[in-house]
Amino acid sequence: MAAFDEMGLGNGAVRPAYRALKAWLDSAPSELLDLRRSQAEHFFRRVGITFAVYGDTQDTERLIPFDIIPRIITAGEWAILRKGLEQRVNALNAFLRDVYGPRECIRAGIIPAELVDRNPFYRVEMIGRKVPHDIYVHISGIDIVRVDADTFYVLEDNARTPSGVSYMLENREVMMRLFPELFAEHRIAPVDNYPDALLATLRSVAPEAGRRNPNVVLLTPGQYNSAFYEHSFLADKLGVELVEGSDLYVRDDVVYMRTTEGPQRVDVIYRRIDDDFLDPLTFRPDSALGVPGLMNAYLAGNVTLANAVGTGVCDDKAVYSYMPEIVKFFSGEEPILKNVPTWRCREPEALSYVLDHLPELVVKEVNGSGGYGMLVGPHATQQQIQSFRKKLKHDPAGFIAQPTLALSTCPTFAASGIAPRHVDLRPFVLSGADGIRCVPGGLTRVALKEGSLVVNSSQGGGTKDTWVLDA
Repeated sequence: MAAFDEMGLGNGAVRPAYRALKAWLDSAPSELLDLRRSQAEHFFRRVGITFAVYGDTQDTERLIPFDIIPRIITAGEWAILRKGLEQRVNALNAFLRDVYGPRECIRAGIIPAELVDRNPFYRVEMIGRKVPHDIYVHISGIDIVRVDADTFYVLEDNARTPSGVSYMLENREVMMRLFPELFAEHRIAPVDNYPDALLATLRSVAPEAGRRNPNVVLLTPGQYNSAFYEHSFLADKLGVELVEGSDLYVRDDVVYMRTTEGPQRVDVIYRRIDDDFLDPLTFRPDSALGVPGLMNAYLAGNVTLANAVGTGVCDDKAVYSYMPEIVKFFSGEEPILKNVPTWRCREPEALSYVLDHLPELVVKEVNGSGGYGMLVGPHATQQQIQSFRKKLKHDPAGFIAQPTLALSTCPTFAASGIAPRHVDLRPFVLSGADGIRCVPGGLTRVALKEGSLVVNSSQGGGTKDTWVLDA
């Protein structure tokens, strides 16, 4: 099936939103595009925008490739996406409140109990506990793919510690520097207010004792984490302290930060550390990244963790397959954004179908991420297919399968010139006590290899600036 070209309509026609960009590209010499790409790379190197690839012995730090041709989304398209994102994130929060509380969705048969209870990210410590303001997912990244002019699918939900927003912000900054003439021809919704929106969201969910002037910090695992650039970038943009576990301590179930002026109480922790490493007294005793006693302070209601402990249940791809039913159960509405059709390999009939059609399907580990642990059937070798066949038979519950979607394409400046490449979109949604905020657009990831459907940076993908037109 041919992929939907977001710029073109076929027969040389161009979609209205792309007309000004297409005219500019037609008139721009390739030397100018080469120069702009080189300038963009120089900018990213100068400011130090890198990410680490674990296990890569060749190069510990890399630049994420940046494509200089923006992706354009119309105001009408964004209005639908935003409404669907708000509905989905509200359902995620309702689902988490329920599975750690009355478990009504399980009793109603919406989702099997074992998918929750055996989930490696389900935290028994949170059962029956109330989180500040009843919000579990404060920052979410919902991955969206497009298959035609009118159809967007949710590919997966990221509810633990979604990353990438720093690239969204830096992509916009470099585009505004390099292409002021293009910005003059378009009315583009801004994204530079995201740090203010994030800080407002974090402040809004502070415990009651700290609501007047809450002290917010960003907790990082440290400089060797793959996303450390983003941690330091966001702390700087938010105007909050970037701290490691050793900078914090707990006394009488209250969290304090060590400073040169003495201890300061901490009310909200935007944590970029996984649950397992947060508190060695509750989770992994060998963790040197967390804060001893942090969970006691959290469960006492004296500090807010964003995102809440236990949100990883929503990142599970088997749970994802039930999201349409979950959305309808908690909202009473049909989902605005649909799931990609999914076979749950834990079900015998689905497993049989998947085994018979492996060369046609995408198979994913239910707890996988970053493009790892995945089979793309049409692009796989016979050896890879046979290897996955063995994995499926050995542990069918550990996998789901989906059709190989013809992801939409956008024009991209490739080595051969301007060419279509497959893209997805990660909008960032903020949920606070004062409502939901959704930055217009998000991070567009692009598969830079011709024909590739894998957009993850760890697998060779790049990023684009995403323009949501104001009108």
